[in-house]
Amino acid sequence: MSITMDSTGVTTPTATHPVVDRERWLSQRTALLAREKALMREHDALARERQALPWVRIDEPYVFDTVDGPRTLADLFDGRRQLVVQHFMFGPGWEQGCPSCSYMADHIDGARPHLAQRDVSFVAVSRAPLADLQRFRTRMGWQFPWVSSHGSDFNFHFGVSFTPEQLATGQVPYNYGLRPFPVEEAPGISVFVRDDGGTVFHAYSTYGRGVELMMGTYDLLDIVPRGRHEEGLPHTMAWVRHHDRYAPLNPPAAPAAPAAPAAGGTASSCCASGG
Repeated sequence: MSITMDSTGVTTPTATHPVVDRERWLSQRTALLAREKALMREHDALARERQALPWVRIDEPYVFDTVDGPRTLADLFDGRRQLVVQHFMFGPGWEQGCPSCSYMADHIDGARPHLAQRDVSFVAVSRAPLADLQRFRTRMGWQFPWVSSHGSDFNFHFGVSFTPEQLATGQVPYNYGLRPFPVEEAPGISVFVRDDGGTVFHAYSTYGRGVELMMGTYDLLDIVPRGRHEEGLPHTMAWVRHHDRYAPLNPPAAPAAPAAPAAGGTASSCCASGG
């Protein structure tokens, strides 16, 4: 028995997925559990290697436009020693932020009090002017700090914004290599550390599918029978909308059609494009 969805959006079982008794299910589940535990141990080992990476001292005097006025990168730590930055795709002249970056950001406000208990601050950074970021932040109901790097080289130095000249070559420096990218902004997550003297170091950055670590919804989708159900879409996150733009689900609807291109980019420009 498997699960399918008809044209009205109603989910129904079909007779193609195996159905077994509890004893056989338990046998297969425990076999899978052994693989899950091995993967978790590998995940833990990888996390230790990630944390052991050397750091790079930040000497560039980056200044960001914030609701409290101009602030340096060190100021963004908000008194803590570790800082997670979401490189949020929202370029100058765009009407709204990237839907997939918004999907990432939807997971943050509930996590921030817990991050603070582990000496970690969070901030989103985009190149759009601060007024545009604040307008969209209010619409989405977010509380996390969001600052503008407009006028600085921060985004370019951390590989998430590209010049017209770079785009014209058809290959931009993204995710530690040269690859095609359709628009001037790209997603990423970076981690910084501040020492007692206020010196800031770059510890880690991840791009492409690496940003899925901020997409907890995917972890839940990965345990349900239909999974992410992204096969056949123009790109893997074509179903994602801003959370205030989904159609009402009554009854539960079929997966959303691909999103319309965002201002300043195309649907394929969102976070999941690229490996």
